[in-house]
Amino acid sequence: MNLNQITIPSIDLEKAVVFYKKLGLHLIVDALPRYVRFECPDGESTFSIHKVEELPKGNGISIYFEDTNLDTLVKQLKEKGIIFTREPEDKSWLWRETHLKDPDGNTIILYHAGDNRKNPPWRIN
Repeated sequence: MNLNQITIPSIDLEKAVVFYKKLGLHLIVDALPRYVRFECPDGESTFSIHKVEELPKGNGISIYFEDTNLDTLVKQLKEKGIIFTREPEDKSWLWRETHLKDPDGNTIILYHAGDNRKNPPWRIN
């Protein structure tokens, strides 16, 4: 089994499209105003967004995107006007990560974990 895509809800798809293009995703399906799908610049996964009248309540969704040059990416995104809620930092779980919000308030975590993403020292066999 392989993960194909994640779909998230959005109140304003047009704003979401602009935001995710700034992050570097490539728009491959444009069915505005109800649906869009992006291709990630690395790997084979896709990411889609569908129009909703109301966003889910509670903690919402956290979306993780990995980039091997995290600090460079953060600098480039700041130059494009992206605002971060947490600066990049090394975590105890051996990832370097930073946080931001998309236009609908979903948490985006940009990170680099390398081999520790799937094979941390505490991985069970």
